[in-house]
Amino acid sequence: MDLGLAGRRALVTGAGKGIGRGTVKALHAAGVQVVALSRTRADLDSLVLECPGVEPVCVDLGDWDATERALGSVGPVDLLVNNAAVALLQPFLEVTKEACDTSFDVNLRAVIQVSQIVARGLIARGAPGAIVNISSQASQRAITNHSVYCSTKGAVDMLTRVMALELGPHKIRVNAVNPTVVMTPMAQANWSDPQKAKAMLDRIPLGRFAEVENVVDVILFLLSDRSSMTTGSTVPVDGGFLAT
Repeated sequence: MDLGLAGRRALVTGAGKGIGRGTVKALHAAGVQVVALSRTRADLDSLVLECPGVEPVCVDLGDWDATERALGSVGPVDLLVNNAAVALLQPFLEVTKEACDTSFDVNLRAVIQVSQIVARGLIARGAPGAIVNISSQASQRAITNHSVYCSTKGAVDMLTRVMALELGPHKIRVNAVNPTVVMTPMAQANWSDPQKAKAMLDRIPLGRFAEVENVVDVILFLLSDRSSMTTGSTVPVDGGFLAT
């Protein structure tokens, strides 16, 4: 299926690793001009070597003012993937203020801020656009020690719907992708315990965790005009986890 993305300009956050890096590489291969945002310079340097022409932006999205400066002159963006996130796992009774602040700053507040910057630019140009927020199956199911992470992703789902409602009249579509555990470095760190992994796998009808490309394929579809009547949706890529 030709997604017709060539010639557009995209911004991907959390671009250094995992789903974000896979998305950048796929968009670059599809002829998209990509702005890759990460807080880790070494990841951006290696990404630019892999994908010549990608525009790197190094900033910590937890810092509102620094993000505003970094993206203030980013230029026209047609497509946005809000992928950057942290997963700070603590038992509910041990949740700290620092974990709350960092998680909500990066997982939710930065989605609002970056989306505002991109949407304002689209509206000023009178151009249509597409935004994909990377949520999680954890937005809709309780998972032990994930109280803060689940809360941020639940908020991302609702934010996606409100953004779709308010930005739709400007021809800007907004959707979320809700993966199960994806075999990224972050997931490998959090799900390396075989007993913990088995408990999750037993709840997934397909019996396996997702690979990065499983999620990237859905992201690209939602960015493309092939999904032109889809907005305000939360799309599971979960092997059936949410169906059980």
